[in-house]
Amino acid sequence: MTVFATVLAVAAGRGASASAVVAAAVLVGQLSVGWCNDAADARRDAACGRSDKPVATGELPLRAAAAAAGAALVLCVPLSLLSGAVAGAAHLAMVVTAWSYNLLFKHTLLSPLPYAVAFGSLPAFVTLGLPSPSWPAWWAMAAGALLGVGAHLVNVLPDIQDDLATGVRGLPQRLGRRTCRWLAPSLMLAAVCVLVTGPPGDVGRPDWVLAGAAVTVSVAGTALPFDDRSRWPFRAAVVVAGMAVTQLLLRGPDLT
Repeated sequence: MTVFATVLAVAAGRGASASAVVAAAVLVGQLSVGWCNDAADARRDAACGRSDKPVATGELPLRAAAAAAGAALVLCVPLSLLSGAVAGAAHLAMVVTAWSYNLLFKHTLLSPLPYAVAFGSLPAFVTLGLPSPSWPAWWAMAAGALLGVGAHLVNVLPDIQDDLATGVRGLPQRLGRRTCRWLAPSLMLAAVCVLVTGPPGDVGRPDWVLAGAAVTVSVAGTALPFDDRSRWPFRAAVVVAGMAVTQLLLRGPDLT
């Protein structure tokens, strides 16, 4: 997220110093979200045997993770406001939305909502901090929201069984693995289509080639034979998401 936001800021014309400010704000915001998640899910991660989580294994005290999350959240406020009051407020709203997923929405049918709002609003943090602030084009926000919901499904897809065993019943867990394996790449593909057809001007041959490649990867990743533990749908979704992100970065100058 930090690299993506920084490159998008450069592509949109924020300049080197302003893009560095974007990078610092997004990095600290993401750290706060990640540490919040580790603290909130410590017991569940321990029950699932997550050896990659220091809080779950006891290597890092729960209070230390919670304190780090809170400190990063506080630091995120001035770093965000360096981009201006409106742009800073947009970014802080994104971070608070991500915290709300960790603490509340993860266990509800509305679990995709924070992802849609946070990812869909990221272009606004970039464009509202320009010398002439403005809201981003609709297609950038729509693609961001689709990528966000797709990212939610991609994150959950490999761990649905563990989630269900520990009482996490967000929308992906309720839909089930077989539904999500199709839905995740499809949402990423929809983001590619929005980015190809949404911006002004004619759709060029490279755009059609990109769309065709995204369709091929999406279909192949979900249609190939696999069992319930196969990671091919996950990989397909990640590849198509990468195509969408690349297209969005290339459209940086057209964001406003």
